[in-house]
Amino acid sequence: MAAERDLKPVAAVYVADDGRTSASSLLGGIVSDLQELVRKEIALARVETVEQLDKAKTAGIALASAGAVLAVGGLLLLMALGWGVSDLLNWPSWAGFGIVGGVLTLTGVILLSVARRRISSIHPVPEKTAATIKENVAWLKDRTTGK
Repeated sequence: MAAERDLKPVAAVYVADDGRTSASSLLGGIVSDLQELVRKEIALARVETVEQLDKAKTAGIALASAGAVLAVGGLLLLMALGWGVSDLLNWPSWAGFGIVGGVLTLTGVILLSVARRRISSIHPVPEKTAATIKENVAWLKDRTTGK
């Protein structure tokens, strides 16, 4: 091998005057390149995450605005329906609102019952994954303790 003083830096790899490259220089260059690659990948992931969060924020604001406008519109339609029912049946206004409110309450109770049934069937921890992880931990313990 050439002496250290005969080496010249060329893109983080030292090449001897006779054109040979030392193995440690190659390995060091590879490690350096990998570190730089990881840094750039992390920076890219950070930029992409910020972009996606900005998009999500904008979409969330639009969704909240739409929800508010729909809620006000729905309330006005329900008021119109209540007055319409009372006028149609020649009943007082409170009776029309009572009928509309009763129908909405019954619909809400049914939807709540369906939702509770669906929620009770949800398992937040994936059972198969948890079982596999337990098996892997047991296997690792057996390998490391030698039992």
